[in-house]
Amino acid sequence: MSTLRTLSCLTRAAPRAASKTNARTRFAPTKNRTISSDTQRPAQAFAAKPIQDDPPSGPSIANPQLSFPCLENAEDRTRQLATKRSLSGPEPSYTVGEHETFHSGEPTLLDWGGVLPSFDIAWEAWGTLDADKSNAILLHTGLSASSHAHSTKSNPKPGWWEKFIGPGAPLDTNKYFVICTNVLGGCYGSTGPSSIDPITGQHYGTSFPILTMQDMVRAQYRLLDSMGIAKLYASVGCSMGGMQSLALGVMDNERVGRIVSVSGCARSHPYSVAMRHCQRQVLMNDPNWAKTRGNYYTGIPPHTGMKLARQIATITYRSGPEWEKRFGRQRADPSKPPALCPDFLIETYLDHAGEKWCLEYDANSLLYVSKAMDLFDLGKALQDSTAERRAANADRLQGSFVEQIKQDRCTLSIPDVPYQEQESSEELMAMERSDSVRPSTPGSGPPEDLVKGLVPLRDIPTLVVGVASDILFPAWQQREIAETLRRVGNRSVSHAELGEDRSLFGHDTFLLDLEGVGGEIKRFLG
Repeated sequence: MSTLRTLSCLTRAAPRAASKTNARTRFAPTKNRTISSDTQRPAQAFAAKPIQDDPPSGPSIANPQLSFPCLENAEDRTRQLATKRSLSGPEPSYTVGEHETFHSGEPTLLDWGGVLPSFDIAWEAWGTLDADKSNAILLHTGLSASSHAHSTKSNPKPGWWEKFIGPGAPLDTNKYFVICTNVLGGCYGSTGPSSIDPITGQHYGTSFPILTMQDMVRAQYRLLDSMGIAKLYASVGCSMGGMQSLALGVMDNERVGRIVSVSGCARSHPYSVAMRHCQRQVLMNDPNWAKTRGNYYTGIPPHTGMKLARQIATITYRSGPEWEKRFGRQRADPSKPPALCPDFLIETYLDHAGEKWCLEYDANSLLYVSKAMDLFDLGKALQDSTAERRAANADRLQGSFVEQIKQDRCTLSIPDVPYQEQESSEELMAMERSDSVRPSTPGSGPPEDLVKGLVPLRDIPTLVVGVASDILFPAWQQREIAETLRRVGNRSVSHAELGEDRSLFGHDTFLLDLEGVGGEIKRFLG
């Protein structure tokens, strides 16, 4: 009895002791509250045991465990890929359908010092090349597109720009010979990280050298040389292709008669760099990428990271106004309780976009090609420093460079220089009021470095098209291109901007608006 009475006293006393402790520590530092809480729990648990007679009766008040089908789907995909890999061996090429292949057996020096001993470029063409080869149009793609811009006899699948190419279309095949390539660094037939390194006999993986837009254009020049095309009738590109289209003219203005840049830019701005950085970080932190450092070709590809990266990209490709009209705040199934997996219609849309793409494109190609976009800047300073670096590395193409390539592998590492904290809010506001740091805002004019960089385009008729609802390549970037070209003395600049009354499809408008985008191109090409 005395023992039970003592335990009962302890039971009654414990709350009072806890109350005093709470009162004393209510305003104490966090670490003191944590210590006090931890020391009370064992005493309360110990004191409560003797008086627990029967388990509580009645309905359970425990909350049900949520289900996570989105995670289960990813786990199922991993198991399926593992089974498929064990049965069929290493993954096949990402290339789907027929295309032509140009092979360059000569070594190629890249802008950041890398060397490719040889390379392939996948290409397709539509129309007929004139006898004097003066009617060729080179069509540049977006980041993840293949050379299959339009259907062919050997590959009848509709292309990514099917309605824009053909008889009477904006790229009229009754007039022009239209060529489209898969970019260097891609995975649809052109040499990229998933290709076999002829030196090692293994997939390049992350030993593939860092690329630039200009490197991609040089590879296209070699293709044109092999066809005997000395000068293009026009260089046409949208999105990343709009960047390449401008770069082609800057690099050699004698090789192109007209330039079309739709939803492109003359230099990547911080917002687009930041969004692509997030995509790369999500991808590189997929365990299937991280544990192999990108050399996953004999194992399971980083499909979860690719799915999430695509979801981020999709957010930048479309627009808020479109999604407000298309999805609003509707849930996929209002009769069910909310879930942490895709629940709203917009969430299911993003999930589907990532799901259908995560195994269609090589993860390393996404890393390398998106990085090339980030590095893009047609300003004179970068052009000059690149020329100096290429001159310094020119000897890499002389003599025996095989061993040097083996030793010099590119790295995707964090810079040695740590991030420096930026100015205070007051200083940032002062900078905002300064024209010197607002070269791209309306009315402030293009930066002088960019004006100098676009001088080679002074005499080339150029069409620049922007879309007001585009958040990835905002319309001010196309206005900047047009204004810069006028500053250098180009009197043949055409600039069109599609307002939100015309298109709410954001960056993807160039894929969808045949009348708006296609109409401008058709009028310009004549």
